Amino acid sequence: MRVLEIWRFPVKSLQGERLESAVVGSQGLVGDRGFAIFDAETGFGLTARRQPQLLFAAARARPDGTVEITLPDGSVAEDDEALSAWLERPVVLRSTEQVRDRRFENPVDFEDEAGVWEPFAGSNGAFHDSGRANVSLVSTATLGGWERRRFRSNLLLDGDDEDELVGSKVCIGDAELDVRMRIGRCVMTTRPQPGGVEKDLDVLRRIHRERGGDLAVGAVVVTPGSLAVGDELQTA
Repeated sequence: MRVLEIWRFPVKSLQGERLESAVVGSQGLVGDRGFAIFDAETGFGLTARRQPQLLFAAARARPDGTVEITLPDGSVAEDDEALSAWLERPVVLRSTEQVRDRRFENPVDFEDEAGVWEPFAGSNGAFHDSGRANVSLVSTATLGGWERRRFRSNLLLDGDDEDELVGSKVCIGDAELDVRMRIGRCVMTTRPQPGGVEKDLDVLRRIHRERGGDLAVGAVVVTPGSLAVGDELQTA
């Protein structure tokens, strides 16, 4: 398998940026999920599970380690006040270094979003849902006809059978990854996005029915390094 696309998401649940190459650090792609938006009153981190409109803004990592957020109207959010006005609630943008209490929410039943929501703790370091999935990988065969943006994977690979990599170490470019898990999917995969991606609950229904709720695999970083589009994945 080879790397077809590389994606970095500087702010959790916002649109990200497609790269030709990336540096892989101890927490995943450098700059990936380095920031998240938090509700200033409840303390919960916001994701497109609760706030689907987050997927209509986009984030870009700046060279100085900050991020630039472009709102759906094309304006750049310069501060928390601008983000709060857009989301119509008091929110704050925080980096991984600024937050210790990482609480997010997930609906107990994705078919009933008015029902019970339960909190979960995100990983340490970058704002990943799981510390075992600091780099996410998915193949074109697994995606089939689904829009890749629904799954927000870092690496899109040609070929198939990435599930078979779980439990093994792989090398891509100079980086070595330990593939730890299949990634369980949530209601975010059903959310609408820019460019005509519509709300579609059947996406998650099919994943549960055909794949036991999992799609894509997650890895932790064994050896930091760099990787690029076209690099071949090799088992270590």
